[in-house]
Amino acid sequence: MKINKILVANRGEIALRVMRTAKKLGIGTVAVYSDIDRTAPHVLLADEAICVGEAPSRESYLRMDRIIEAASKTGCNAIHPGYGFLSENPVFADMVQGAGMIFIGPPSAAMISMGSKIEAKKTAAKLGVPLVPGTHQAITSIEEARAIATKTSYPLLIKASAGGGGKGMRMVHEEAHLEEQMKIASSEALSAFGDGSVFIEKFIANPKHIEIQIFCDQHGNGVYLFERECSVQRRHQKLVEEAPSSCLDEITRRRMGEDAIKLALAVNYVGAGTVEFLVDDELNYYFLEMNTRLQVEHPVTEMISGLDLVELQIRVAEGGLLPFSQQELTINGHAVEIRICAEDCYQDFLPCIGKIEEYTKPAGVGIRLDDSYQQGMEIPVQYDPMIGKLIAHGMNRKEAIERLKKAIQDTVILGVETTLPFCFYVLHNTSFLNGKYDTNFVGKYYEDFLKWDPDAADLEGAAAMALRAYLDRIAEVQPVIINNNNWYKQRT
Repeated sequence: MKINKILVANRGEIALRVMRTAKKLGIGTVAVYSDIDRTAPHVLLADEAICVGEAPSRESYLRMDRIIEAASKTGCNAIHPGYGFLSENPVFADMVQGAGMIFIGPPSAAMISMGSKIEAKKTAAKLGVPLVPGTHQAITSIEEARAIATKTSYPLLIKASAGGGGKGMRMVHEEAHLEEQMKIASSEALSAFGDGSVFIEKFIANPKHIEIQIFCDQHGNGVYLFERECSVQRRHQKLVEEAPSSCLDEITRRRMGEDAIKLALAVNYVGAGTVEFLVDDELNYYFLEMNTRLQVEHPVTEMISGLDLVELQIRVAEGGLLPFSQQELTINGHAVEIRICAEDCYQDFLPCIGKIEEYTKPAGVGIRLDDSYQQGMEIPVQYDPMIGKLIAHGMNRKEAIERLKKAIQDTVILGVETTLPFCFYVLHNTSFLNGKYDTNFVGKYYEDFLKWDPDAADLEGAAAMALRAYLDRIAEVQPVIINNNNWYKQRT
């Protein structure tokens, strides 16, 4: 069925992202919004907009009945859930289809199979996809947990079966804390996801978090669009992502991609999905989970592949074939993305709400900014504090990083604290620049960041640039201009 009008069941930058592609394709758009989002950019961009409730998401963006009613009322024949909110809710997917509309996402059965970490691990085990040692089913008693812990050894992780984002996750270093941490993890999981099921995994020291972007159509075809490296995280939530990974060789990349497709096709997956792996120092990889939706960090994949993943989602949802084979896909250059969040990175990344008093946005060759805020807007407490995503593409990793550094310097956000200073630090960190970093990055280098002087880093970088210019063109004098933007001085 041809899609002619899409309701975007989301807000913020992802709603804008979907609408831009829809408009490019000549497809009508409908926004839904809460009462405090009445003048939000996604509402203004849409062809039509309907208020679905009050500010708390449970009264608006999570109200399945109101969203479907809004889609029916405005004549939509498809709904795009974006990410977060209802994007991985199989009940919502069924309700959309039951109302005679296309859900731009995977079938509910595939969502259920891969949305539960326990069920996903069972599928992976059957297919021979490597797994972290531990349990593949929910733990029902502390006695069972102790028996498993004896086999896996400490430290270990207790993890919620449903959901993600670090909720319901606890590390245990010794048996004395096992029972207490298991109860806390189960309670958190029940509160966050309505499911208190937890399982146990061996803790892999110094792992890299690498995910494979996959795409499947309704005709049994699947491809992987290479990988993203997402190891720079705080509270198990990503801050810096890049594609491709700096550590994978071609053989490991192919094996991981083929295993990811194997998993997706085994559950009759359709659309965009991400299969996440932990990778150790010796490039052994272990299946972690699958996210049955478009990822926040999908722009880095778009930058290196030249593809519009939202357009692909729409075409596949209409029943179209994937327009390319795996052999036709190639990696073009390198891309790095940072998340600009309203968080005080000098105070352990505490959320920072308030009004954006000044906002200067960067631009330039290879630079992309996906955001949803304008100068003068408030950061609301009810939703995720992400202001936007800043992405740079280059012919190689070094060029992408240098372009991103410059873009950060050209960005000014005043009125709220942001993660920009920490992201700028990451791009100067020697371990990051050498690709020798893992998921412990923030914990390992946070104190170093607090003592770091960005002015000194600018001077060092300027000196290096001057030397390079001198050696390249020995007879030509090149002035070195130090960009003294003060985005990182806003605390003084």
